[in-house]
Amino acid sequence: MALTKSVIESQARDYRRHEPLYTVEAENRETLPTAFASGAYGRRDAAWVVRWYYRRFLGAYPDAERRDAEERFWDNDFEAVRDAVGDAVDADDTAAMIDALTALEAVDVPVASAFCMFIDPHEYVVVGPREWSALRDAGELPTAYPDPPSRSQYETYLECCRSVAERLDCELWTLYRALWRLSV
Repeated sequence: MALTKSVIESQARDYRRHEPLYTVEAENRETLPTAFASGAYGRRDAAWVVRWYYRRFLGAYPDAERRDAEERFWDNDFEAVRDAVGDAVDADDTAAMIDALTALEAVDVPVASAFCMFIDPHEYVVVGPREWSALRDAGELPTAYPDPPSRSQYETYLECCRSVAERLDCELWTLYRALWRLSV
């Protein structure tokens, strides 16, 4: 299916109506950027991003793997979490953001991309197999999802998303919601 403005808008509306995590995602999209930038957040706020990344799959992600990642994230010293998030907030580019975040236990490039999205939702979007596959199916990405993607593969994906969002005159958040629904 070709990505058009009407397809993106329709699918994004369907996401809002059908995805059970929409309300909490929208709330955190509004509050976490300021909290992360100011440092006014707690351990649970940072852990929420990790939980959200895995739980948005609603059981399609292997439960043992999800639990392991969530538990390993809690093993990080909170000061290390604060340092990594602070470094990501202050980073000058995507590579520096990803590098700062992947220094944490249980944070690979896809989870780091989720942090990036909640640090700056106007510039970043999460990567995962569903979003990547929707872009590939639409002819926007040439290769299958690399599991997991490297930092440079995320940068390629991010540039693709930014290009599509600009071409269709939509926010990355809108594009994310549409890609998620298109991959159902």
